Amino acid sequence: MSFHYTVETSKTVEQAVSDLSNELQTEKFGVLWDFDLSAKLQEKGMDFQTPYRVLEVCNPKEAERVLNEDKLVGYFLPCKIVVFEDQGQTKIGMPKPTTLLNLTGKENLNEIGNDIEKRLISCIEKSK
Repeated sequence: MSFHYTVETSKTVEQAVSDLSNELQTEKFGVLWDFDLSAKLQEKGMDFQTPYRVLEVCNPKEAERVLNEDKLVGYFLPCKIVVFEDQGQTKIGMPKPTTLLNLTGKENLNEIGNDIEKRLISCIEKSK
């Protein structure tokens, strides 16, 4: 079982980020931060040319639910979805919330994690 969920798309990184942001809004996930990792590395003098964006996304209601179960879940928040180019192919992916929440050892988080994961996967699938 993989720790991540990743798909390929024929869209550019820019278009995929835009479409994904719109899909996330339908599931009440806001994009808190759209981090252009490539630009930051270049700004620091690195020769990293691959388009690479990290979206930090959050649904406040779901964040409150998981934090009420275990404050350590905050280590995994907000959820990350990454849009990047790999050998000319745009990819959209994320670490699976279920995998991360399983690390807590608290079974009562499984149901919440499954729900969040299904909704985020739906957003990724609709934006690819």
